[in-house]
Amino acid sequence: MDSPIIGKRRIQFWFVVLASFLLWLFILYIFHSAPIVAKPGVILVGDNLANSVNFGDSNSVLLPGNSNESVDRLPNKGNFTSEETKDFVEPIKDTNVKDVAVKEKNATENWFKYKPFSNFSAGDYGLENFDHVVVSERQVHLNNQTDLAENEVQFVSQVPNSETNKEESDDEVAISQNGFEPTGSLSMVENRNESITKEPSNEDVDSESDSCLGRYIYVHDLPSRFNENLLKHCQLLTNWTDMCLFTSNGGLGPRLPNFNRVYSKTGWFATNQFLLEVIFHNRMKQYKCLTNDSSLASAIFVPYYAGLDVSRYLWYSNTSMRDAASLELVKWLREKPEWKKMWGRDHFLVAGRITWDFRRMGKNDSDWGNKLMLLPESRNMTVLIIESSPWDNIDFAIPYPTYFHPSNDNEVFQWQHRMRRQKRRFFFSFAGAPRPKLQDSIRNEIIDQCRASRKKCRLLECNGRVNRCYKPVYVMKMFQSSVFCLQPAGDSFTRRSTFDSILAGCIPVFFHPGSAYVQYLWHLPKDYTKYSVLIPANNVKNGKVSIEKILSRIPKEKVRAMREAVIRLIPKVTYADPRSRLVTVEDAFDVTVKGVLDRVEKIRREMREGKNSSFSYPEELSWKYNLFGTLGEHEWDPYFART
Repeated sequence: MDSPIIGKRRIQFWFVVLASFLLWLFILYIFHSAPIVAKPGVILVGDNLANSVNFGDSNSVLLPGNSNESVDRLPNKGNFTSEETKDFVEPIKDTNVKDVAVKEKNATENWFKYKPFSNFSAGDYGLENFDHVVVSERQVHLNNQTDLAENEVQFVSQVPNSETNKEESDDEVAISQNGFEPTGSLSMVENRNESITKEPSNEDVDSESDSCLGRYIYVHDLPSRFNENLLKHCQLLTNWTDMCLFTSNGGLGPRLPNFNRVYSKTGWFATNQFLLEVIFHNRMKQYKCLTNDSSLASAIFVPYYAGLDVSRYLWYSNTSMRDAASLELVKWLREKPEWKKMWGRDHFLVAGRITWDFRRMGKNDSDWGNKLMLLPESRNMTVLIIESSPWDNIDFAIPYPTYFHPSNDNEVFQWQHRMRRQKRRFFFSFAGAPRPKLQDSIRNEIIDQCRASRKKCRLLECNGRVNRCYKPVYVMKMFQSSVFCLQPAGDSFTRRSTFDSILAGCIPVFFHPGSAYVQYLWHLPKDYTKYSVLIPANNVKNGKVSIEKILSRIPKEKVRAMREAVIRLIPKVTYADPRSRLVTVEDAFDVTVKGVLDRVEKIRREMREGKNSSFSYPEELSWKYNLFGTLGEHEWDPYFART
């Protein structure tokens, strides 16, 4: 009797267990098959949630001159909260419209005319003055919450020696999602009274007499409209881009992430090539021989942001708007007692654009630039500029800012050591765009020769919708992998690419002596054969020479010596982080200040002796006098003949 009952209960027990199991399966099925409810515009994809959040609609505008391309606008004042996957691009040219919208390129057919002596700005890789860098807006937003420096990739002494299609594809994916990493910005509007050191006491003067005697610099306390206010309204500096992103970190811009270990661990920033004035001013605030007593000063610095000021008005404006600030500045200077001491001959300023942007000869609104460097007061000063005029004696070229800004000596030494060990799989390379509308340009010939050299030459073409030249990682990676880097002229003689190649330990190849040799007199050796190669542009244009054959004839021992000379130049063409100070290494700022002090002292000595040898030669021969100290015939005369 008991056995059947027990058996029946066992069956019922297992039935309950089975039913419970099936019920749980059913519940799990319902749970996993239910639709995911999320906020509108948010896409959740597996484990890639962090890389796939997209808020709001896109906000695209057309690039000038190309109705098929668009660029995503950044919110004003750097409030990056949307569109993670969209790219931020800097415009080809900035205009005088105070909104951020891009204008159609409908101004004039002379846009790309080759007038290096009266027109436009310095060329680089692609269309001129276009520092196109990809921005990850999500990273910019997250920067306010995390310290990105803690997540940087550890320093590796050598870049991978090979580039495969897979590597390049992976690079593009990474860059499209992570343009660069902004860090906590250094306030650019600092208390000017705090930026200058206190007047040296007798004890201070005695203790530093050996190091600062003859090196004291007095900085004019300019009205803020000449510098600080420009940065406060940084979103209005150009028509196509909110420049506030690039004025961060003391003018260095956002920090660059170390994709594929192309850079070293620290010191790399997405620096805009036209922010030299800001970088230099902030470096000057760290100069150890500043003084508030102008009677002690050997030179006087004028912290006027001339390039940022004129950039607002270079396009679509009248000459009065372009000249207004320059005229106000010289009027302000004339009224200062410091000016009357030497009538401005001990004054110097930095203009972060090329000389042709400040040398307008005509009075028509269609004439290019302003007339800052033609004013009588300006002609008494020393003007430091990224490209000087070979035919004038007041402006001196100093290096374009690169992406590397070390904060200590060791960072410089580590990078130099890495470039010495770097394996270079390409014999020569070129990063740039053709110039079909410039009759004298040799870029088409260079591109053709590079393609013909096949595996020996690496070409990074700067055109098309996907333009790698606008992404520093591709440019620096190619230069680090090349023995020689071709540096033809753009819209003017010089280009930032020259200094990018030096930074990468790549031997620059020039086609005109005006691209470097008569420009950077304080920073580059006068014997150009020690660190570079000169191939006459006419020979390339006429098809008389093969670039590959000329370079291949250079002995290997000579090539090694040239590369070592280039690597030794790295500190001299690098601007250290303004928030720090190098100890044993002289950077581009240090070399520049020394050059200014030597020039002012020479002028002061000549004035005491009643001489004026600095202007005792025809000014159009300035390039020859400054470089060689003589005015006799020279093989470069045809390059600089004024027609």
